[in-house]
Amino acid sequence: MGAEIARERRRPPVSEPSPSPPEATPGEPPAKKAVAPPPFLLDFFPLEDAKQTRLSPFFDHLRAGRLTTTRCRRDGRMSWPPRVVCPDCHTSELDWVDLPAAGRIYAFSAVLMGAPLGMEADVPFVVGLVEMDGVPFRLFGRIVGTPWETCRIGMPVRPEPYDLGDGRVFYRFRTVT
Repeated sequence: MGAEIARERRRPPVSEPSPSPPEATPGEPPAKKAVAPPPFLLDFFPLEDAKQTRLSPFFDHLRAGRLTTTRCRRDGRMSWPPRVVCPDCHTSELDWVDLPAAGRIYAFSAVLMGAPLGMEADVPFVVGLVEMDGVPFRLFGRIVGTPWETCRIGMPVRPEPYDLGDGRVFYRFRTVT
């Protein structure tokens, strides 16, 4: 019984269902249906506070408009995603470095249905790999600013911070026209 009580305490609180939106008045767009946040275990975005992660500088830099990663002081390896330990020499002596402010679409796909939990209202949307000059890896992320039908490989993009609305921030890429 004690284990059941302990499990019960760790569960996130269950929120009450939100009331249905009022019926739309003729000639006006219907009210947007409230979407509940995804359950904690299915949340794609990490906790960002220094109390939860040693990668909190990444999120602090994003809030300041900078997309950064880590580079090893010993062997110079730049890693993506940012690390707390070099995957080659295993040192924790890493520096934060800025990534380029521009890139281009290397590959992309449109999510037309079957979006992950919490992203259903965003369909259709574009995700893809972005290549940045002088960086030995490609970054995956959401691509905004151009409808999926007109996205093209090689299209220029720039990284930008994206406010998740709950105090957290992440990055995405915006097409440059």
